[in-house]
Amino acid sequence: MSNNPEGKTAGIVAYLTLFGVIIAYFINFDDKKEFAFFHIRQSLGLWILFFLISTFIGYFDSWMISGAFYFSFAILWFYGFLGALNGKTTPVPLVGEKIQEIFKNIIGNQN
Repeated sequence: MSNNPEGKTAGIVAYLTLFGVIIAYFINFDDKKEFAFFHIRQSLGLWILFFLISTFIGYFDSWMISGAFYFSFAILWFYGFLGALNGKTTPVPLVGEKIQEIFKNIIGNQN
């Protein structure tokens, strides 16, 4: 894939908060660029996991547990964001493949 694929802007916007995912989806709604859909799925999956897991992490009264979670999420988010910036479609470690599988029928090219 080239360093400047079609849909790169939407792919980058997808990582800018959960609202960025929504904005990126509508930016890419008419064009249906697979690069953008890949990163929209990755970001949406990361944000959903973040909110689900952070709900449970909040019950622990340990800065080590919550700190490790937030640090881990930041690394996964940064990995995905850098992939979008560099024009790559590499899934984030640990959860990226499963995220793509889960959201493939919901968000993607509906030819």
